[in-house]
Amino acid sequence: MTLLSVQNLSVRRRKREVFKNISFDVQEGEFISLIGPNGAGKTTLMRAVLGLLPHSGESSLANKSAHARAHTVAWTPQSREIAWPVSVERLVALGRLPHLATGQRLAPADQAHVDGAIARLGLETFRDRAASLLSGGEQARALIARALAQDTPLLMADEPIAGLDPAHQISTMQMLRTVADEGRAVMVSIHDLGLAARHCTRLLLLAGGRVLADGGPGDVLTPDLMAEAFRVSIWHEETERGAVFQPLEVVT
Repeated sequence: MTLLSVQNLSVRRRKREVFKNISFDVQEGEFISLIGPNGAGKTTLMRAVLGLLPHSGESSLANKSAHARAHTVAWTPQSREIAWPVSVERLVALGRLPHLATGQRLAPADQAHVDGAIARLGLETFRDRAASLLSGGEQARALIARALAQDTPLLMADEPIAGLDPAHQISTMQMLRTVADEGRAVMVSIHDLGLAARHCTRLLLLAGGRVLADGGPGDVLTPDLMAEAFRVSIWHEETERGAVFQPLEVVT
């Protein structure tokens, strides 16, 4: 089932064309990583897809009402500032708001989604702690848990593992892959190409104002494409323990 359809999407900002005529679909069960060099427009593309930025072209999400969109996609932006000292449990529970009538309290089924999201991100010991007092990486995990608790068919996150330590980067990518394997779709932007190679089912390489490549990690993380998009040489091998990818040197 197609959860997101994007056709000929283009964005101009400050009189500069960020990208033009980008088209792709997102299907159930996919774990898609949006990759590309700094300034390629990854965040801009995700925000335009959600209808948060002016654009031309079509996105099946952009024209939905806010209520309908909240039932279709959960969005975790790159900004992680938590201004209010609410508990982690209450922060995660905010993900259930689209499913509640005004003033309605959490039902047992809603609480189960909250508890499940907290457990999946390993936040049980932080449940009663003020979210605003957590470290940056802990706040990132709490915000991902809020998105999981929303229980939408599609989860989108902008650099969800930035600032996490290696163990939590790996566990978060494993968890997101499990979410996709369970039948939802996940789309993230990410800079760690090694983790993208190991965990994602599909990569969208954005560079030069267009989608330079779209396919499985083995089809996208090639020497020629990495040299064109990132100006780096690479080592990429399938091993008994999964894919291993490493940028090596800057090439000219």
